Amino acid sequence: MSRARRRKAPPPADRSLIAGFLSLLGELLITVGLVLGLFVAYSLWWTNVLADRQASARGDEVRQRWQSPSPAASTPAQPGALDTKDGIGFLHVPAMKNGEVLVKESTAPDVLDDGVAGYYTEPVKSALPWDAKGNFALAAHRDGHGAKFHNIDKVKNGDAIVFETRDTWYVYKVFAELKQTSKYNVDVINPVPKESGKTAPGRYITLTTCTPVYTSKFRYVVWGELVRTEKVDDKRTLPAELR
Repeated sequence: MSRARRRKAPPPADRSLIAGFLSLLGELLITVGLVLGLFVAYSLWWTNVLADRQASARGDEVRQRWQSPSPAASTPAQPGALDTKDGIGFLHVPAMKNGEVLVKESTAPDVLDDGVAGYYTEPVKSALPWDAKGNFALAAHRDGHGAKFHNIDKVKNGDAIVFETRDTWYVYKVFAELKQTSKYNVDVINPVPKESGKTAPGRYITLTTCTPVYTSKFRYVVWGELVRTEKVDDKRTLPAELR
């Protein structure tokens, strides 16, 4: 057989099958990559957009209700009763640069996914800011669904944490942080969080979220202690820490 005729000879059948398989595999990998890329974009960006819209709407509703007349004096109630079932108030952490964060009851995913922070009802029941003693323990997402605690690592000792209710500003000062602990470590939200260095009852606040970023393997914890309260005036003048 001449050299020219040999060049025109068709490739062996097994080579054609391998080439076809590799081509198909390449197309499948590209498709899978696109799907994964879209999923990541949805998880880390679009869920933030949706959650922020939801949280903003709910926060506006809470503030509108706060503008209505206070409950009648004939029905005395705890300060928390002045808030609504849709949220007990707003968390402000200047170091996080995340604006105001609506706080609701529960740390269940269906609550936190709405772009809010939630206070623990289990496995340890959180105190509330107006309680005489206890630990106001909160959680929020670090990535996706609003990512309200994304910048928790920016919070340092001495920084302010302010909680706003209808009638009172609660001003806390950060005194300790735990950059990584087991997600099963519930001692960090105990009424007296001894891992923070405290040994006696007080009025504490605890912020918790997932770490490292983009995972939920461990927990990041920040503790603060109440330093003062301020009554909300008619103009809702911000405390000095938020100006």
